[in-house]
Amino acid sequence: MCFTISVEKKAKEAIREYLKSNAGVQMQIDFDEMLYLVSGYSHPKLPILREGAVTLSEWGLIPSFAMAENTDELQQMTLNARAETVYQKASYKKLIVSQRCVLVVDGFFEWRHDNDRKYPYYIYPKDGSVFYLGCIYNSWVNKVTGEVRDTFSIITTDANPLMERIHNTKKRMPLILHRDDIASWINPETPKTTVGRLMKPYPESVMSAHTISVDAGNPRKNRNIPEIKEEVRYPEVGTPEQHQLW
Repeated sequence: MCFTISVEKKAKEAIREYLKSNAGVQMQIDFDEMLYLVSGYSHPKLPILREGAVTLSEWGLIPSFAMAENTDELQQMTLNARAETVYQKASYKKLIVSQRCVLVVDGFFEWRHDNDRKYPYYIYPKDGSVFYLGCIYNSWVNKVTGEVRDTFSIITTDANPLMERIHNTKKRMPLILHRDDIASWINPETPKTTVGRLMKPYPESVMSAHTISVDAGNPRKNRNIPEIKEEVRYPEVGTPEQHQLW
């Protein structure tokens, strides 16, 4: 699963580099927010990389067949789309064919369950770069008002060994793409067989993680602060080095 992410300085820099390296890609949006921790359940508008453009899109996909009175309910259920069933689900099966996009994040958050307690983790690239999350998108039109809402969902895969130890109940993780695979992922002409090969767990060898404050899971706290990602160790969980022995 992937319901909580960080989109800040490194992600913005990566998007600027992407624009420099891909002439003709349009970005006619302003995105100045620093989101140290943001939940998908708040349905934030985030910059996504699409074929030929970077656009702002709401997290929580609204399928084209949705009725206006059902959009809020649907968005709560479409923050993620499972790679194994994305070609079968009515909400996703047309979009995975030709409406794929990428969300750039500094990292993401997940919780380990142990002895009736939940321990939050911040997961990030080992080399200090960013993660490129594979997503699908849709532009939903309100048939009564004509309002257009751009929305997206993050694809998830089986967990790699690191994420199995952290997300030890559902054992899922977001689809993380290598930078060199972005062009193939967002190209609507990419064959289904190639798309399928891209939907696999990211290698744990290039990922890092550490435990953080339990405040990360408390929506009543101000979680959108840089300090939310700072390491907090729990004796019963052990050090990052000991995590390798789980």
